[in-house]
Amino acid sequence: MNPTPVTDSLEPSRRWLALAVLALAQFMLFLDETVVNVALPSIKEGLGFSQAGLAWVIDAYILLFGGFLLLGGRAADIFGRRRIFLLGTALFGLASLLAGLAQSQQLLIGARALQGIGAALATPAALALVTTLFPEGKERAKALGIWGGLAGVGFASGVLLGGVITDLFEWRWVFLINVPVALLTLAAVPRIVRESRPAARPGFDLAGAAAVTGALTIFVYGILETGSNGWLSHKTTGLLAAAAALLLVFVAVEQRSSAPLVPARLVRRRTTIAANAIQYAVAASLISSFFLLTLYLQQVLGYSPLRAGLSYVPLAAMFALAMGSAGKLAPLVGVRPLIAGGLVISAVGLVLFAHLPVEGNYLTDVLPALLLMALGGGWALVSVTMAALAKVEESAAGLASGLLNSSGQLGGAVGVAVLAAIATNRGADALASGATPLTAQVEGFRLAFLIAAAISLAGALVAALALERLKPGGPPLPATPAPTETEEHEIEHIHPTAEMPNAWDDAEEWEEQYAQPARETA
Repeated sequence: MNPTPVTDSLEPSRRWLALAVLALAQFMLFLDETVVNVALPSIKEGLGFSQAGLAWVIDAYILLFGGFLLLGGRAADIFGRRRIFLLGTALFGLASLLAGLAQSQQLLIGARALQGIGAALATPAALALVTTLFPEGKERAKALGIWGGLAGVGFASGVLLGGVITDLFEWRWVFLINVPVALLTLAAVPRIVRESRPAARPGFDLAGAAAVTGALTIFVYGILETGSNGWLSHKTTGLLAAAAALLLVFVAVEQRSSAPLVPARLVRRRTTIAANAIQYAVAASLISSFFLLTLYLQQVLGYSPLRAGLSYVPLAAMFALAMGSAGKLAPLVGVRPLIAGGLVISAVGLVLFAHLPVEGNYLTDVLPALLLMALGGGWALVSVTMAALAKVEESAAGLASGLLNSSGQLGGAVGVAVLAAIATNRGADALASGATPLTAQVEGFRLAFLIAAAISLAGALVAALALERLKPGGPPLPATPAPTETEEHEIEHIHPTAEMPNAWDDAEEWEEQYAQPARETA
């Protein structure tokens, strides 16, 4: 089943215009992940939240976003990527309006949950549209470089904009600013981007979708609650066990389904597994480090929200430069050196953060490490996206995008929960040993940054050992039809040592050596 060929429908100039419109909407989603964090104190005062209740302003979004990403990606492949993207954007815009007008805690938390569902639908659909707008090669590499830059720029802009809004306006505007962006996107995308979906709609595995969505949602909830329940509490272990049980149910359902939610061909690829593992490590190290650094700037150095936001402007600039250069370097050197090298550079920056002093100086203690993190992280984020989506069948582009985004979302949630707990425990031990409160807090940050560096190096190791060589501008693989489940079984029976081709293998050679003889013998 081949999707409608979007690249044949648009002139090159219109493709870049379509990318700009999609990027604007995606920037809105990235921006929202950080702009709300800065406004939390104002939200707490405005609606009378308790500290525990205030956490749900963030957690409700993360919970539904992380839980529905995989479902959103597959829905985009089945029902149409443009349609699902527009639905997600409309939900996000409506939820932003409700959040901005909320007069009660319950309404705000409910609106944040709806925002999470909208983002889970729009994010993988948008990335899938980008991959189908641009053909495999240098153009796609450049487009993904621009796309990847939105993450770093959106983060830094969110911190800065959140500081400006909370200092000069009311907290409600951190939500209301999304509404005109959503309306502009809803008006422009149908006029610029054509629909992209398979010519014949595949079946939809409802039971598998319910099982995996439930597993991801419960897992994220369990991680979010570790801050109050602890890692070894009955509630935490029970939630994580329930998530694992649902995941096993999902695997069992998928094996028996005639139209699985996640085709076996996709998850059997070494590239898919390696790219998602790397994405998990990148998110776990970077997102948690940004969280800890923001605490350091505001609680240790005493920065205001606006000044803390301004401190991230160099980060945004370096992210944009790194991600733009990654799109140009990948066709020359391949994605594996960029990912491995980028994560090593990022780890060096994190090690520098592990030596932050109590009375730190921004220019000498913070900025050099911040720039190294942005450079390495920028290269890694763009390149791992290229690796994860390279040579993926267009009929599964949304699913592959949803899987990659799920890995990032889960990695970020686990990273923040684990490293924040480590920093808190280390700080408590230092305080008990006679350190001053600020010194104890910084001791906790140092250990957490060191562990984040180790996670980044682990991601680099996976890239070096598990990723095959790929240059996005290289010649495409021959268009060999994918074997059916029955053919796979016959081939494995006759040639048990023959590995199925992944995104980097020579598909034509594999077909001649294993697949065709196996079919003839059968």
